[in-house]
Amino acid sequence: MKSIADYVALEPEYYQNILDNYQTLFGNTIDLSKVKQLNAIVIFATGSSANAAYGARPFMSKLLKVPVYIEDPSMAANYLYYNDPNTLYFAISQGGESYSTIYLVEQFVNNNQTIYTLTSNPKSPLYKVSNHVLSMGMPIEEMPYVSVGYSVTILDLMLITLVIGTKTERINQKQFDDLFEQMRNITQSLPQIIKQSKIWVNRYQDLFYHAQRVILIGYGATYGVAREGETKFTETVRNTAFGKELEEYMHGPYLGLHTDDCIIFIEPHGRLVQRAETLKEFLNQYVPNVLTIYSQNTSSLKTTDFCLNIECDELLTSLFMTVPIHLLSYQVSQLKGHNLEKSTYPEFDQITKSKIKRIIK
Repeated sequence: MKSIADYVALEPEYYQNILDNYQTLFGNTIDLSKVKQLNAIVIFATGSSANAAYGARPFMSKLLKVPVYIEDPSMAANYLYYNDPNTLYFAISQGGESYSTIYLVEQFVNNNQTIYTLTSNPKSPLYKVSNHVLSMGMPIEEMPYVSVGYSVTILDLMLITLVIGTKTERINQKQFDDLFEQMRNITQSLPQIIKQSKIWVNRYQDLFYHAQRVILIGYGATYGVAREGETKFTETVRNTAFGKELEEYMHGPYLGLHTDDCIIFIEPHGRLVQRAETLKEFLNQYVPNVLTIYSQNTSSLKTTDFCLNIECDELLTSLFMTVPIHLLSYQVSQLKGHNLEKSTYPEFDQITKSKIKRIIK
C-alpha cells in the first residue's frame, strides 16, 4: 500500500492529467440549461472533502459572484431543506462510501432534484445512486488517510468553477486564461514544493513529535488548509490539533492558549496579512513555538518559518500549501510508530455503519 508521502509525490502527475482533461471531466457533464439565474452553490461534504471545499470556496464565490455554502450531509438530510432550482448542489465523497452523503444524494434523486456527485470510485455505492456523476480524474486512493484526493478535490472544484463561470459568462476569456495558466505554473512547481517541504519537515519533525497540542491558523483559501491540518494530525499523529480561521481564533480560543502549544500560521499573503501579523505579535509573548508557512517571499522570515516561493493569486494557494502539512503529519506519525495501513479501531465502521461498501436492496 502506498503511504501518504507516496500519494503527495503523485500530485504533480494527477494535477497535470486533470488540467489536460478538465473539459471532458466537467465541461461536457455540467448542464446549466435549467438554471435561469445562478443564485448560490451548496456543497455537501464531511472530513477532508469538506476541508477541500473550504479551500476552494473563496475562489468559487469571488469568480461566480454568488454565495457558496458548505453543509454537513447528515444535518442537511435530516434537518434542513433545499429545493431552489437556481442553486447548484454538489456532494463530495472521494471513496463514495460515506453513509451520510449516500443517504443525502438518494433523497435528492428520489425528489427528482439535480445534484452533482464528485467521486473517484465508479464502483462505489454513491456512484450507483447518483443521477449526475463527476469523476475526480484520479484513481482510487487506497490509503485510508487521504492526501492527494484532498488536493485534487480543490483543483476539481476550481476547474468546475471556471466551467460554470464560462457557461454563465461570469468570467471572460482573459480571466480564464490567466487563472488556468497560474494553475499550470503551480502544477509545474509542485515537485520543487515537495522537495523543499521534505527538508523543512526533516528539520522540525522532532518539535512536533514532542508537541502536546498543534494549532493551525489560516484565512481565506488557507482556512481549508488549517482544517485539513487538524484532520490529519488528529488521524495520523493521534494528538490534539485544532484548525482555526484567523478571526475565529481571536474571538475566544486564544484564551485557552498553553505555553507548550505549537502554532502554525498558513499565510497566503492575502487581504488579512496584517491582521495575522498582529495576532503573531501577541502570541510570541507567550508561546515559544509560533511558525509560519508562507506562500511567497517575505522579509519577516524567522528561522523556523517556511517559504514556498510561489507567486500566485491568494485564492489559489490552497492548491499547494497543504503539502508540508501532509508530510509533517505523516512523518511525525511514523516517529510515533503508528501503522497507518491498519485501522486503530477496526470495529468502528462495523458498529456505526459510517461507511457503506455496497448498496443492499
